[in-house]
Amino acid sequence: MELLLAVVVGALTAGGVYMILRRSMVELVIGLILLGHAANLLIFTMGRLTRGQPPLVAEGALLPLVPFADPLPQALVLTAIVIGFGLQAFALVLILRTYQTTRTCDLDQLRNTE
Repeated sequence: MELLLAVVVGALTAGGVYMILRRSMVELVIGLILLGHAANLLIFTMGRLTRGQPPLVAEGALLPLVPFADPLPQALVLTAIVIGFGLQAFALVLILRTYQTTRTCDLDQLRNTE
């Protein structure tokens, strides 16, 4: 399972880098979205995929019962999803406003505008 997730993370990263290197602003945002998903999946995978007990310590015990689910990667991914969504919404509004002003989405043409 970890090998499959590593391949998926690699594919998402490669697709994201490819889209970022394109000329269109919309494709740039799509590339950022793909890279964000790749990072989230990487963090989630690094937290070890286990189907275990909730991370609760029984009364009188020092550690939770093994195997237990690690809540830290899940919390980090959830926070990253919310921040990524805000960044994507801001980028789309910025692209819309730039297009309304310059009438182009091509990044090479935007370098020549004043």
